[in-house]
Amino acid sequence: MKSSRMTTYILIAMILGIVGGGVIHDQFASPATQKMLAGYVSIGSTIFLRLIKMIIAPLVFSTLVVGIGHMSDAGTVGRVGGKAMLWFVSASLVSLTLGLVLVNLFEPGVGIHKMISGAVSGIDAHAMTLDGFIKHVFPDSAIRPMVDNEILQIVVFSIFFGVACASMGERARVVLEGIEGLSHIILRVTGYVMKLAPVAVFCAMTATIATNGLGILLNYAKFMGEFYFGLVCLWLVLVLAGFVLLGPSVKRLVLLVREPFLLAFSTASSEAAYPKMLEQLAKFPISRNISSFVLPLGYSFNLDGTMMYCTFASVFIAQAYDIHLGVATQIAMLLTLMLTSKGVAGVPRASLVVIAATLSQFSLPEEGLLLLLGIDTFLDMGRSATNVIGNSLATAVVAKWEGQLIADADTIEMIEEMEVEAA
Repeated sequence: MKSSRMTTYILIAMILGIVGGGVIHDQFASPATQKMLAGYVSIGSTIFLRLIKMIIAPLVFSTLVVGIGHMSDAGTVGRVGGKAMLWFVSASLVSLTLGLVLVNLFEPGVGIHKMISGAVSGIDAHAMTLDGFIKHVFPDSAIRPMVDNEILQIVVFSIFFGVACASMGERARVVLEGIEGLSHIILRVTGYVMKLAPVAVFCAMTATIATNGLGILLNYAKFMGEFYFGLVCLWLVLVLAGFVLLGPSVKRLVLLVREPFLLAFSTASSEAAYPKMLEQLAKFPISRNISSFVLPLGYSFNLDGTMMYCTFASVFIAQAYDIHLGVATQIAMLLTLMLTSKGVAGVPRASLVVIAATLSQFSLPEEGLLLLLGIDTFLDMGRSATNVIGNSLATAVVAKWEGQLIADADTIEMIEEMEVEAA
């Protein structure tokens, strides 16, 4: 019931934020005043996101180390990790391909007829070079990734630490118990922070609408509508795959993740939903050993919404500048994005960085990103929510493959109970 109330509060906060932002934009004509008021209002969402970032590093480290440390041996870690990567690669290929097919089908950029002007987007196209990628993945310090919230580097260190604990058996028991105690404390802190979610959602929506006006919801309506249609198609594909692998229990999973889904959507941040996802997946129920291992990996390697956006946006920019991309070129672009989109968690404006690198590699005008910057926040809302669905399904599927899910008959009964509770 508490979960249902929180979902309702988040929805109400989104609506009030849109209304409040619209009122501010209409009542204060000066852009400087709008920006000033939006800055004041956004303090609430800034505090919330900073508090979320505060707990991400200790939460990922403690839950991942405990999850791996409680596995019987390193072979178990490798097996679970291999199954997770199998799903990640498959989902990535589906996401990128679907985005490529839909952008060619809808052709949202056709008719814009942009001319290359030499303007710059401000996005570093070289941020995802091979050298930069390697340095982004492998930490040179155990502490710096914690400070900088480099999730992928934290995952790498935690895997080594957890495997070492698992291999030492009884000698590492005291350390594991201490870290497990830390994980419980951080989860309690998470509960306190999450109570601020509706306030953060209201502030984020108000600030965005106050600055841009309700008109931004109509501008680029074609592009946004077609992209969100693509996301809905991706959701259906992922849920269908989940139904094939999980059976009727996938319905219960969808009901459970609706709150982190809405949280990620309204704040345009996958990180904001991470703590709540851990809590909801435990109710599925999924073993914490599985969820605390697969979920952090998913945040680095399984950003389905982000990957679909990369192909959709890259081809859209080519269309806007009347640049024809052949089938072979688009396939090469897809395979390139398949690699460069991995490990982008923690990179500021990660999807734009990946797209900028792709545009540069295929001699497309980087300034085309300026076409998307104005609405990127609204696009990021859909991408973040999609990442929640993809990672939730990935965790559940890996748990099923490991034989750590409840029976379908029990699941059906629980689904019925949840529907009665929601009603």
